Amino acid sequence: MQELDIQIICANTPQARGRVERVIQTLQDRLPKEMRLRQLCSWEAGNAYLLEFLEDFNQRFSEEPRSDVNAHRPLTAKDNLARILSWQETRSLSKNLTHQFHKTVYQIQTNRPTYALRNAQVTVCVTPQEEISILYDGKTLPYTIYNQQAIQSEVVTAKQLDLALQKPHLPTIPAPGHP
Repeated sequence: MQELDIQIICANTPQARGRVERVIQTLQDRLPKEMRLRQLCSWEAGNAYLLEFLEDFNQRFSEEPRSDVNAHRPLTAKDNLARILSWQETRSLSKNLTHQFHKTVYQIQTNRPTYALRNAQVTVCVTPQEEISILYDGKTLPYTIYNQQAIQSEVVTAKQLDLALQKPHLPTIPAPGHP
């Protein structure tokens, strides 16, 4: 929100939170009852009715805003939504320009002297499509995967330990005379 220069307005009072919760509760309570009354049993019928329900709900309960001013503004050339809306974590580069992220060691490829980026703070960005980019001062750095950790055994909780240690029951071969 800070990168897009959007001011967050929180519901700091119990009354404001209550209004939101009441609307959600009304929707969760009323919509299934309406669908049951109309005998809608399939996803397609439910999705088709949802538009009609929301239109009726908004017509009955919506209120006009206090101000008609449109606060939306266009994106600028520097606003990269794919990067801004990605999962971002900060990492420190080692002396040989490597860092670890999700059990994988990444090494930065650079033509500059390596001492310039030693101990530098980089930002690792992961998009919803699982694409990874590494940023330093807002610029993408080329990298290679130096080492990917082997998959280790599965962690089992104490409650499931007995079940995990039991030998799996293999299907028995029936006797030749078995029907």
